[in-house]
Amino acid sequence: MSAPLRLGVVVNPTAGLGRGGRRGAAFLEVARRRGHTVLDLSGPDAPTAVRRARQAVVDGLDALVVVGGDGMVHLGAGVVAGTDLPLGVVPAGSGNDIARVNGLPTHDPAAALSVMERALGDGADGVRALDAVSVGPPGYAQRDWYLGVLSCGVDAAVNARANTLTWPRGTARYVRALLTELRTFRPYGYRLTLDDGTTWESTGTLVAVANAPHFGGGMRIAPDARMDDGLLDVLVAGPLSRTQLLTVFPRVFSGGHVDHPACTVLRSRSVLVEPSALGPTPPVAYADGERLGPLPLLAEVVPGAVRLLV
Repeated sequence: MSAPLRLGVVVNPTAGLGRGGRRGAAFLEVARRRGHTVLDLSGPDAPTAVRRARQAVVDGLDALVVVGGDGMVHLGAGVVAGTDLPLGVVPAGSGNDIARVNGLPTHDPAAALSVMERALGDGADGVRALDAVSVGPPGYAQRDWYLGVLSCGVDAAVNARANTLTWPRGTARYVRALLTELRTFRPYGYRLTLDDGTTWESTGTLVAVANAPHFGGGMRIAPDARMDDGLLDVLVAGPLSRTQLLTVFPRVFSGGHVDHPACTVLRSRSVLVEPSALGPTPPVAYADGERLGPLPLLAEVVPGAVRLLV
């Protein structure tokens, strides 16, 4: 039995078509039964939950725990990034990409709690320092954080479309959304600037700024990305026709799309993504499946900014 912990918990009850609420209730129950002090910081909406979580951080916690999918990990990362407070994850979404990349048990609140107890008991050996990405419009002080992938192309349009669908689950939802988006798709115009001044300007189909290798429930968008190497893997896909896109898209599940001649992977500590007059304006960007806003956006990796309990 580990020493009693003081845990702040934020639950997304709608994650995984309602699984989040059930997993959250189970986690709260088992944590209290094991003698831990548990503060339920969940709110009626994300801003309220964030405000409560930040106040609890000030008041003192052993860890902030989020229950849900990658969107909840995104919320938690935004609260703890740049602090010493560890982040615990109880995966209960439909994708759970960040949890899977880091070997966390999915849909098992008791096992997730055991991971946290061992990690906090082991000290530094149970905490994995992950890079996080600070992102926002260039020149603005207001920043967001993400751990997974920033989507700026047809992948963002598909993400937005998939968020409106309740069926099917998992990656099949993204396939359905892609088929719908293809009806009106035209390659967008981009200008990318890396930290060494290198620029890439072209019409393009997809721009993904990846800190993690997976998104969308296991799609290997940047198969060689690592969450602790201090670098971003910037995947750019040049203009593809609808037929070519349908040919390339299935390869994303294995990571084989990066071998297509239209795809290039660039590596950088930062990247400025801007719209270009060479093509239509890119869609609103998403990170970790959450809406960020329109381009331009500056993404900068911050090594070891989030301490994940593993």
